[in-house]
Amino acid sequence: MTLKTIRLELARTKDHPLGDPGHAYEFRAPLDSTGHLDSAAWREAKNLCVVRHFEKGVETEKGLLIRTQGGKWVFSYAPGDEDDEAIFKFSSHAFKPDEYVSITEHDGQQRTFRIAWVKEWHPAK
Repeated sequence: MTLKTIRLELARTKDHPLGDPGHAYEFRAPLDSTGHLDSAAWREAKNLCVVRHFEKGVETEKGLLIRTQGGKWVFSYAPGDEDDEAIFKFSSHAFKPDEYVSITEHDGQQRTFRIAWVKEWHPAK
């Protein structure tokens, strides 16, 4: 199984006509050969599937990519679901540069993020 690190950056919006690379997420996940999330591999490596959230280029939160009992994918930063950020149709997305993903953030707003890059993850030795 190969884990990938994926970087999402805020896409163009009314308030950010050029997007905002400082408002971003980086997370690890196993992807299949088509770039889709590999759910079976995630079950084996879920503790390695970390997410980091950035605001103004500074890491503000660190958590995990988890699957809820209802089968939805979320970024979770603490036990319980109060802080979870839902990812719209996560399992159907192909994670390839310049594709888009929508995330409902803590303020309840759904925002669109552009996939900036996808890289193989190698654990530190």
